[in-house]
Amino acid sequence: MKVLLIGSGGREHALAWKLAQSPLLGKLYVAPGNPGIADHAELVALDVDDHGSVVAFCKDKAIDFVVFGPEAPLVAGLSDVLRSEGFLCFGPSQAAAQLEGSKGFTKDLCARFSIPTGAYQRFNNAPKAKAYVRAQGAPIVVKADGLAAGKGVTVAMTVEEACAAIDDCFEGAFGAAGAEVVVEAFLDGEEASFFALCDGKTALALASAQDHKRVGDGDTGPNTGGMGAYSPAPVMTPELVERTMKDIIEPSMRGMAEMGHPFSGVFFAGLMITDKGPELIEYNVRFGDPECQVLMMRMKSDLLALLLATAKGELDRAQVEWRDETALTVVMASKGYPGAYDKGTPIEALPENTADLHVFHAGTALKDGHLVATGGRVLNVTALGDSVSEAQSKAYRGIDDLRWDNGFCRRDIGWRAVARERD
Repeated sequence: MKVLLIGSGGREHALAWKLAQSPLLGKLYVAPGNPGIADHAELVALDVDDHGSVVAFCKDKAIDFVVFGPEAPLVAGLSDVLRSEGFLCFGPSQAAAQLEGSKGFTKDLCARFSIPTGAYQRFNNAPKAKAYVRAQGAPIVVKADGLAAGKGVTVAMTVEEACAAIDDCFEGAFGAAGAEVVVEAFLDGEEASFFALCDGKTALALASAQDHKRVGDGDTGPNTGGMGAYSPAPVMTPELVERTMKDIIEPSMRGMAEMGHPFSGVFFAGLMITDKGPELIEYNVRFGDPECQVLMMRMKSDLLALLLATAKGELDRAQVEWRDETALTVVMASKGYPGAYDKGTPIEALPENTADLHVFHAGTALKDGHLVATGGRVLNVTALGDSVSEAQSKAYRGIDDLRWDNGFCRRDIGWRAVARERD
């Protein structure tokens, strides 16, 4: 098969690495890709915002299957354009991608189909939003409605902090994403990420993971796109996985179909495990980044076959197998991230990839033949181990073999699960 993968980050490197292992694959193209992905695929300098050029490329190369990595092209409707031209795609329609593209849309879906989530209100102006916050009190959560690269959410511990976050949204800190705001109840518990494939009629549970959003050790400092992750998440017991499928994923699938937007792709459910059980914080409509990296390290099954079954509506015949080990990834980021950072800083040495250690490229480029950092999140050092503690120590050994003066990382990825193992 000829496959086009859309995207350029660490998630896409992990997907390309795994897709390249499939016996079904003939040729893999990635647009635009990165230097790490070039080890597994041919990079294509396509502007994915120019839908016509993507269609032309797919026709020229007789592409059999298009796999979407990031959310923005899905929210922009590229999958609809490709499907209308007869191309098979992994990733939801523009209408179904509203699950990620609009926090309010998802909260309304939860209300309509009795999916457990925090109480909420939607607002299109600051005074009413602030009045609601003052009436509810803190802690409380403020979210920009639209896509804000993982940074549009404020967990406010005071009313003043919540009001400042509301001002940020309406004063343009997140551009058009902040034109509407969702204010919701603070859920107390432990966060987990859960992934399930869905073809519109059947949902297939994949695996759980736990992300680390804050930039600093001990979960301190501002939110980021994610500084590390591990899978599976010990908090997600088999019973909680079953409840998540029954109470959250399957009602979402049925609800989307009933609303006329059948969902085909991957559900990425951000969950809070509360005293009442799993509650939905938010949906994403693509694999997480960096959660995808740990999922791909653990997956034994053929990824391409699973994504094809999803796209063709054949998930009722699919199964997925996982390695028993834990996978853990540590994000190396540019100093200054998630604020301003220098671009083009040299990366002098990477650890060697082995059977249980892999470095995925997230924000790199080649400049005069030398590897440089171009992004905020730059490298994902990912390891397998028989326990979270073992995977953690292998990943940090890999980090210690990495030479990049402008890089930094959290040194405590997996700390909750490590503490559990020691108890």
